[in-house]
Amino acid sequence: MKRICTIAAMMALAASSAFAMTAEEENEAWKKEPAYNQTIRVGYNGGLCLGTFGIAQAKGFYEAEGLKTAITKYQGGSSAQGDAIGTGKIDLAGDHIATLLVPALRGVRMVFTAGIHTGCKTLYVLNTDEYKSTADLKGKTIAVPDGIGASDQNITMRLLAADGIDPLKDVKYKVVESGAAVLALESGEIQAILLSDQFARQFVDQGKIKAIRSITTDPDFERDCCCIHAVNLDFYKANPITVKKLTRAHEAAKKFICEHPDEAVEILKANGWASGDIELVKKIFKTFHYDLTDAETESTLRRTIADYQKFNILPAGDPDEMLKRVWHPVLEEN
Repeated sequence: MKRICTIAAMMALAASSAFAMTAEEENEAWKKEPAYNQTIRVGYNGGLCLGTFGIAQAKGFYEAEGLKTAITKYQGGSSAQGDAIGTGKIDLAGDHIATLLVPALRGVRMVFTAGIHTGCKTLYVLNTDEYKSTADLKGKTIAVPDGIGASDQNITMRLLAADGIDPLKDVKYKVVESGAAVLALESGEIQAILLSDQFARQFVDQGKIKAIRSITTDPDFERDCCCIHAVNLDFYKANPITVKKLTRAHEAAKKFICEHPDEAVEILKANGWASGDIELVKKIFKTFHYDLTDAETESTLRRTIADYQKFNILPAGDPDEMLKRVWHPVLEEN
């Protein structure tokens, strides 16, 4: 994994300079931007999935780009990141594509400049022989902890559709908090639930639940981009060099995580950005692929847009045009 991560990171970083202006030209252009020498607000409430932002701050990768940055917390539920970015309360952040893509295409002012990692959610059922595949869930109820129309349902629908199941007609959805998952399964209130792998691990180890479909480990989803690097659109337009520097620092953080996953977890824990048993956290962390390329991120976005159109989450229209509106891989652009 370390070798693959290193190669991918080198390719990404090389792309940022192969077609770009010289360092001197870039530096002079950067000095003219509004964000130059200003403190940039990096939205991060902690958490393992988005740990790249914490690592970029703690390891000095932002500073190495000459940037002044501050980790900034935001308030709200599952849409908090998108709302905070779109309204300019923070300058950049990350979250699931399943959370940010629809708002971005519906007018929330943000664009995506890089993927973060693969993973990190799985569809679970009780550990019995009754449910062996998603086909067994037809006519059943699936819980989506973060709400109807939010990321958990969006992810679940893509998993079901990939197996030929109509996610709009063949199953029902219900909101059940993650903490009540096992009780709801045991009572028969629900038959499956989408959970984060880290949260579910304790119940898997106890033999109470099992995975039936996963974006983390299943071959058709394991290289899909899960979380994505998002920047406020107005900030992006006014500060192209700054955004490139922020994205380069983020890529450096991804490379560090690839090469030093255990140390990365210890840094996150030491700063209060990750919780739980440290050895378990390290195991879960290593299931996320941070060697994600721009090509893989673009492919994920393209296929997700097409799926969301089928689910009536997004309107009909040219998927390529939609992609161009939100996807700006600045390390590949001239």
